[in-house]
Amino acid sequence: MLPKLIHRSGRPLGHTLVRHGNRYVSGSSLRSPAALNDFGKHHVTKGLARISEGVMARGQGSYVEYLDGKKLLDFTCGIGVTNLGHSHPKVSKAAADQCMSIVHVQCSIAFHEPYLRLIEKLLPAMPHPSLDSFFFWNSGSEAVEGAIKMARILTGRQNIITMQGAYHGRTFGAMAVTKSKTVYSDGVAPLMPGVFSIPYPFWHQHRLPPSTPPSVLTEECLYQLHLLLSQQTSPKDTAAIIVEPVLGEGGYVPAPKEFLEGLRAVCDQHGILLIVDEVQSGFGRTGNWFFIEESGVKPDILLMAKGLANGFPLSGVVSRKELTDKLVPGSMGGTYAGNAVSCAAACAVADAFQEENIMANVEARSQQLFASLNALKDDQTLAQYILDVRGRGLMVAMEFASSEAPGAAFDPATPKGLTVKKGIASRVAKKCIEKGMLLLTTSVYEVVRFIPPLNISQEDMKKGCEIFAESLREVVRES
Repeated sequence: MLPKLIHRSGRPLGHTLVRHGNRYVSGSSLRSPAALNDFGKHHVTKGLARISEGVMARGQGSYVEYLDGKKLLDFTCGIGVTNLGHSHPKVSKAAADQCMSIVHVQCSIAFHEPYLRLIEKLLPAMPHPSLDSFFFWNSGSEAVEGAIKMARILTGRQNIITMQGAYHGRTFGAMAVTKSKTVYSDGVAPLMPGVFSIPYPFWHQHRLPPSTPPSVLTEECLYQLHLLLSQQTSPKDTAAIIVEPVLGEGGYVPAPKEFLEGLRAVCDQHGILLIVDEVQSGFGRTGNWFFIEESGVKPDILLMAKGLANGFPLSGVVSRKELTDKLVPGSMGGTYAGNAVSCAAACAVADAFQEENIMANVEARSQQLFASLNALKDDQTLAQYILDVRGRGLMVAMEFASSEAPGAAFDPATPKGLTVKKGIASRVAKKCIEKGMLLLTTSVYEVVRFIPPLNISQEDMKKGCEIFAESLREVVRES
């Protein structure tokens, strides 16, 4: 029989204490879902935000279940992570089997088989055949940090150009190139130096209406890029341009093909590296393995994470061997980088995409979702409240009109003669949760985003669209 471990306080280790006023008492009351939720509120840092009350206990396919028994349709996928739904049997089994073989092989000590098998499976999915050198890490932010470091080493230059509205993460370097919301860097200055930004081809950023042709937005952005290289960061000092080909946290805005082509041309002209961040838009989310395929543009460095391992922590930095061969061994690394269990799960994800015809389902369910949202936009009782429906595949957004959006007094998209208070998007999302569906907002504008599983059924998509429509109508009536 194992000995009972005792804390220096005299209580058995593992015995939970709950704070009541100024003292702690036995944690037996944590057996109730409400008590456990309250315990979390007290002991989990306030710096983390949550959109729902309660403790999530289980997930299966397109649904999650809480300890109190409520079951919700999940149109968030853990923010675009569980692309194959929760607890996908093939992925879960692959991870469980790997746990019984070896869990951790530190990347600086030896190769491990799942790491190499994953590269083998990903090579055919790369948007360009030149992308043949892989480094796996744990999170999207870490992948961004690695890309910035690589770009500075490989070019011998220091400056990075990012996009207005971009989100690349919350770690220090990633936070510096994130320009979607100030909350991510409030009180942290000075941020990493050498970062410059240009507008993204999003009509809001140019004080233009949603109907503005992509060519007009592209010309304005590329003009600003050339001006930046003449006024603020010389090409000889510029290491990389980093871009989300679909703006994520900034509002779910796909970049026009000509804009991505223009970035590639500038990079080629000046020896600048093009970093394409597909942490959220990759792995089938937009209907291709990676959205950049749609443009035919070649990244110098491609970043992936989120859907890569369907919930297991894993990210990837992919480049050309001719570039990465210039890196000094040991300059890259990390204790948990490319964990064996996560890599095994990612191998199963790649297999499932092929075997379960995921891309065909994305196309069908995307058409279904866009049809539903555009029908709401065309409804005369709702039309004045809806500015835009946009996105690709199952990375889709609806933006609402607002009288209180940033720069509303100067923005031609601000409704005339209609007062729409700030927060309509969050009210709609909250109403959806009350009706049984998780939904997220995004950006500094009034935007809700739809990130359902890529293998969601026609019936569950119909249910989700009905919940959203009902929630929107109720919020509009209340407004």
